[in-house]
Amino acid sequence: MNLNTTLLVVGLGYSGTAIALLALRAGLRVLATAREPAAASAPRGVELVSFADPAPYALATHLVVTAPPGPAGDPVWRLHEEALRTAPLRWAGYLSTTGVYGDRGGAWVDETAAPAPAQPRSERRLAAECQWTALESRVAVDIFRTAGIYGPGRSTIDDLRAGTARRVARPGHAFGRIHRDDIARAVLAALTSSSGTGTRILHLADDEPAEPAEVTAEAARLLGVAAPRSMAFAEAWAGMSEMGRSFWAENRRVSNAYTKAALGLEWAYPSYREGLRAILAQERAEGASQ
Repeated sequence: MNLNTTLLVVGLGYSGTAIALLALRAGLRVLATAREPAAASAPRGVELVSFADPAPYALATHLVVTAPPGPAGDPVWRLHEEALRTAPLRWAGYLSTTGVYGDRGGAWVDETAAPAPAQPRSERRLAAECQWTALESRVAVDIFRTAGIYGPGRSTIDDLRAGTARRVARPGHAFGRIHRDDIARAVLAALTSSSGTGTRILHLADDEPAEPAEVTAEAARLLGVAAPRSMAFAEAWAGMSEMGRSFWAENRRVSNAYTKAALGLEWAYPSYREGLRAILAQERAEGASQ
């Protein structure tokens, strides 16, 4: 990247912060939005700007959006459509969800599969994707459809420590996951190698979809604690929230072969096993340094 590269990160949350940090290390100038910049915090080197201010778009050569759409649609397009259409962008990335594929009965979906969202939040994501592809005639656009995001401070390890982890037995019902740091690596690989115009669909999902019960059991093993008792799915369903039920209502396996080839990338954490081990290793390293 050259010195004229400025990345604007819209949404400095869990994934956005990791993307911003990796971009800084790569030598990019990084701006990030906040609702109230004066009251927000950001990694050293990241320049906070107001989400409501259109001026930063006039500086952005690259843009990544992690902010989710609401009932009224994508918040960036709703507020900054004119700024987006005149920004000096060369690349735009939008973090969406594999939920846009709906339920596939456990079948695999690849990057060419047609979306079929069945839940309102997934329908909103697909609508937002369509808004971002409006830039494709003059900008390279990457739509990142992400699986379940986990990482330090947000994993089954934390659930076990909090006493909220459950081991629900539903054989054959597997989910994909992606470590937060692999999201950042994929975004940086995409923006640094992008050229031309058009839209790509990219899958941020690890190599091994797995049943949640297996992940919980592995986390317990790594912590050296007893795994929660195995709970029949029917028993678990009776006590689930609507959000929990919507999570279990869909079953699909997400292929990433095209994505990794397109980005020239292998995951640092190809399955939950490597990811969970890395989380604990990081915790121990940070504890030893304090």
